[in-house]
Amino acid sequence: MKKKNQLKVSRRTVMKGALAAGAVMSATSIPSQLFAGQYDIPEPLKPLPTTGGNMRWIDSGDMKGVFWKKIFPEYAASRGITIEYDGLPWKEINKIVPLAVRNGTVHDVFQIPLNMDPGVAVAEGWVQPWDDYIENIDEWLAGFPSGVYLPGVNQFDGKTYGVCLTANKRTGTCLLYSSKYMSEAGYDPQAGRMTYSEIRDAAKKITTNGKGQYYGWIIGGNQVNRWEDVVHTFGQVAGAHSGRGGFTNRHISFKTGKFVIASDQYMEAVELLLQLKSDGSAFPGVMSMNAPQARALMPQGAAGMIFQGPWCIGTWAKDAPNWEYGIASEPVPDGKKAEPLYIAEGGSNTLWLSKDSKMGPFAGDLVRFMGTEQGQIYWAQTVGAADPAISPAAVAKAGLTGPSAQALKMFNENLLVGPNPIVRNKDVGIVAAKSRMPDPSLALVIQGLYTGQLKGVEAQLKDCNQRYEDALDKAVDEARADGANVTRDDWVFPNWDTSSNYGAAKYAEL
Repeated sequence: MKKKNQLKVSRRTVMKGALAAGAVMSATSIPSQLFAGQYDIPEPLKPLPTTGGNMRWIDSGDMKGVFWKKIFPEYAASRGITIEYDGLPWKEINKIVPLAVRNGTVHDVFQIPLNMDPGVAVAEGWVQPWDDYIENIDEWLAGFPSGVYLPGVNQFDGKTYGVCLTANKRTGTCLLYSSKYMSEAGYDPQAGRMTYSEIRDAAKKITTNGKGQYYGWIIGGNQVNRWEDVVHTFGQVAGAHSGRGGFTNRHISFKTGKFVIASDQYMEAVELLLQLKSDGSAFPGVMSMNAPQARALMPQGAAGMIFQGPWCIGTWAKDAPNWEYGIASEPVPDGKKAEPLYIAEGGSNTLWLSKDSKMGPFAGDLVRFMGTEQGQIYWAQTVGAADPAISPAAVAKAGLTGPSAQALKMFNENLLVGPNPIVRNKDVGIVAAKSRMPDPSLALVIQGLYTGQLKGVEAQLKDCNQRYEDALDKAVDEARADGANVTRDDWVFPNWDTSSNYGAAKYAEL
């Protein structure tokens, strides 16, 4: 008799699961009795417009969407407005937001596309500062941890353009796995970091055990950023010390100031992905699904492993409360010791206010509340480790347990603050505004290698690395032509100790 948790794999199954996942993303909620009516929303600090209106808000969804869908109705009712919320995968945001900006139909509050430097959004007039809408903004900003709000990161020309309510101390490429499948394959990721060869072997064994009913590994392959995220993070763990964030940070070694895309560490990470495919361990049809859809197939028994982030925790707890899974750190190449991962100062999930928005007073009132300790506690209790609250005090008071607590502990152990050129020299922000992502990007190159449209890992990554170098050189030259005092030397931090946080004292030494 077929076991209930087995999944017969076919093209129809793939698409059915993908469509079901899309439905989950559009209708995600926590049972209303858990949170409805429990938010103590304070009165505004100053009178708000009495004409009402509809505020439109778009972000990358997941557990953020769970929270917003609960608090938005209560907040809207308390202020006499309506709120229209869209939580969409990054692939959709990357397409929809630029088009909506050009058409004049962009949401009031939105996230900018992945890999778009904030300086570009400001320079091109997409956004307006929050200063006029967040009451006592200087006092409000002072309540955030040091290093969250910085010139060139989310502040420009002395104004705050980007609001950060969540911390960036997390990774989006954790090893998440079926406890049952992994145990049957003879592995326990909780015993220590798995190596590349162990990941490959475990995926083979899970696939063999599945007998066509389930596979070793899955990825949302048509969401192109997932390929780059995995290779970037795995490369860092393997020792390709590089930055995180936009084009002027990501994939750059701050030891040399050069891109590390052609490094041995990146090549090994790409090869691992290609081996999972060539071994027959990859779930069929990964190129037809995005990241949320791939994630939703895990509790259905479709695959044993996925490299994604802690946002899976809350969604799985809601949608598959009895499914047993584990979360562990990213794997490391054979014979290597895991190196720290680096985050830039600042926050994550930065929220921007449309230049043409008329709902600024309401948006500012809401984000001001969400930046208070009480707002942060509400956030942490709902979202957990998926998008950690930016206030450490609020996280401590939220009483998180289980996988969320485990994930936060893991991130605290694995992540350090690295150098940030824009903190060193604000004119790097001018370079960011001049920067344009090379085409094809690293994400597209990796995806193309996986699908077979491109051949030769080493040659492709070397070509890609050179494109990135040329693009940064061009942006620096254009910035200098406009009067910026900046050179490629601003990306070199000779005093960077990769085993410790890089802070104010280190910048002062330069």
